[in-house]
Amino acid sequence: MGAFLWEFFVFGVKEARSCLFAALFFSILFLSRHIPLCGLPRYDFICLAALAVQAILLIARLETKDEALTLCAFHALGVALELFKTHPAIGSWSYPEVGFLKIGNVPLYSGFMYAAVASYMCQAWRILKLELEHYPPYLLSIPLCAAIYVNFFTNHFLWDMRWPLAAAVVCVFWRTRVCFQVTDRTRKMPLLLSFALIGLFVWVAENISTFFGAWVYPEQQAAWQIVSVTKISSWVLLVIISFLIVAELKHMREKRRMNPVTPKAAPRIRTAA
Repeated sequence: MGAFLWEFFVFGVKEARSCLFAALFFSILFLSRHIPLCGLPRYDFICLAALAVQAILLIARLETKDEALTLCAFHALGVALELFKTHPAIGSWSYPEVGFLKIGNVPLYSGFMYAAVASYMCQAWRILKLELEHYPPYLLSIPLCAAIYVNFFTNHFLWDMRWPLAAAVVCVFWRTRVCFQVTDRTRKMPLLLSFALIGLFVWVAENISTFFGAWVYPEQQAAWQIVSVTKISSWVLLVIISFLIVAELKHMREKRRMNPVTPKAAPRIRTAA
């Protein structure tokens, strides 16, 4: 029992370390409400502070250049989704405060919220030495990732495919296991369970973000209230997109590291239990 409790404690410490950027970003959201900004719009302060945090993490080597480039990709994907969702014709949520660092109605800092999820995955992958068992072929995982992302746009005009896509995720990743190392032992868990747990965690983070005014849902215009639990399904799907992109990038880099000449070098994916 003592060994288990120690391992659980170490696991918590490593998970907290993996959430470093997300924790700092939430601290920025909190501080932006409680410190004088000398006339600087709050949204602009959040964006500039988030950029400063990214620079510090790179200089301190708490984040690699490859991870920073991955976060840039997620930032771009997130802003594109935000531009669509905040369009007056869609109105899924809004950013009511003023700011100069905006594209249309979307403050540039919004992309960092998506990058925070990717940052956690990149850091956890490295810190917990993640490997995957029975990872599906790329011909299944990549089109599924694209279909989930596209559905975030098309569900306003066509039939919402989230539940068929969720069923496809279960079928494709049913056998996949995440192998991770906390201390000196390798542990395993179903990848589908990790999707659900991270999605739930992001939903909790979303409630904190809306409480601090990061964005506002229509039902929160008059007063803040807990975000609908139905949003968990959306976050789980977004987590799946994030994980698949990070996994593919990790595997591609692992191939180059192991054999920069031979394109068929084996990635860190186990094929047998």
